[in-house]
Amino acid sequence: MTYFVYLIVSNLKNNKKFSYVGYTNNLKKRLNLHNTGKGAKFTRGKKWKLVYYEKYDSKSIAMKNEFILKKNYKLRNKIIKSK
Repeated sequence: MTYFVYLIVSNLKNNKKFSYVGYTNNLKKRLNLHNTGKGAKFTRGKKWKLVYYEKYDSKSIAMKNEFILKKNYKLRNKIIKSK
C-alpha cells in the first residue's frame, strides 16, 4: 500500500499562515476531510491548501518522516516559502 506525508497551509487574516503535517494512504480524501471540518482538531474551521507531499511504500517509513517534518519548523517554512 502507498502512504503519503503531506504539508498543508491555511492563510488567515493579517496574512498569518498556519501549517499542518500528517500522513495518509488517500491524499485526496484526507485533504477533503480537513477542509470539511472532519480532520484533525487543529485543522477544523480553516481552508487548507496542499503545498507538499512525499510518497512512501511503507507505513512505518511514512510515519518516521512525518515525525521529522512535524518537528522541523525551519524545513516546513522553507518548503512553504518555495511554493
